[in-house]
Parts: sequence; C-alpha cells; structure tokens
Amino acid sequence: MMGRERARKRQPPFGIPKGIVLLATPEGWRHSILTEEGGTLCGRLADVPADATPAEARAAVAAMVVSLARDLHAADVDVTWDPPRDPGSWSARVTVASIAPGT
Repeated sequence: MMGRERARKRQPPFGIPKGIVLLATPEGWRHSILTEEGGTLCGRLADVPADATPAEARAAVAAMVVSLARDLHAADVDVTWDPPRDPGSWSARVTVASIAPGT
C-alpha cells in the first residue's frame, strides 16, 4: 500500500509587499519593493519610458505591486504614496486590505 502524498503549498517567490521606493534615473525608472519578511525586489519599469512623468511611473509600479500581491498571495493591497522628500525619489507604504480565505 502506497502512502499518501501531501499536497504542498508552493512558496511564493517573494513575500507580501510593505513598501515601494521609486527612483528616476537617466536610463529610466527604477523600483525597489520591500517585503514584510525583510526581502527586497529591485528592477526597472520596462514598460515606462524614461521621460514618463512621476505620476505615470508611480501608477505603473503601484499597479505592478497590486497585481503581484493578488496573484502570488491572494491579497488585496493599498498603495499610499508619501510626499516626496528628495527630487527624483518617491516612497510608498503598502498595506494589506484583505487576504483570501484559505491562503
């Protein structure tokens, strides 16, 4: 008689986001997504041109974070941008609004 295999839940590639840092560079828009577990996911906003407005870049990275949280963690999140402190740099807080039951 064969033993039952337990269905393992696959670990998401990164944790639930808790913050965003957005930087304007001459080459384009860069982002860092900070997670509740202490990780950081960094990259470039490939679909946003270097001459895009800060509002366009903030909207693009916020949409990416909302989508990743939903797809990887079944969580709805809210992104709240802080007032800019330095030219070319923006930060946001990401808060979990809800998580689907059973996740």
